[in-house]
Amino acid sequence: MKKILVFFLLSIVLVSCKSTSTAVSKNEPKKENRSVVKNLIETATDNIGVKYKAGGTTKSGFDCSGLVYTTFESENIKLPRSSFEQAKIGKIIPLNDAKKGDLIFFKTNKSKQINHVGLITEVNSDEIKFIHSSTSKGVIISSTKEAYYKNSFEQINRVIE
Repeated sequence: MKKILVFFLLSIVLVSCKSTSTAVSKNEPKKENRSVVKNLIETATDNIGVKYKAGGTTKSGFDCSGLVYTTFESENIKLPRSSFEQAKIGKIIPLNDAKKGDLIFFKTNKSKQINHVGLITEVNSDEIKFIHSSTSKGVIISSTKEAYYKNSFEQINRVIE
């Protein structure tokens, strides 16, 4: 009888703990993801002004995918190293569903495949701003309103839900 009572009480404790943790976990991922996105944008923008360097992944120089790779790595999120491979990660999102923290991809200079990536920092009704490393200006924030990016836009991927 004593074993049954102990088992019964233990079952109640375990069930009540489980229901409590489930309620907490439903709210925490969204809050946690907002914090991750905020940190990603802060990390990337801390690099504004760093020069462009092909293959670069440090403050001595970044290429576009190196900036994104290093930025996500700061939050322990592993991405492939190239923009072409990064474009295969996450879920492709319609342009009008873009959010801060999404990745934006381009086919620049009439390329047949994705060859440029940026991290979305701001979304307005008619414009998306993104941070990236440009070959001519280094790490900067650009806009989809700029003809060059408007004409070479390819897709948006959501890596963080």
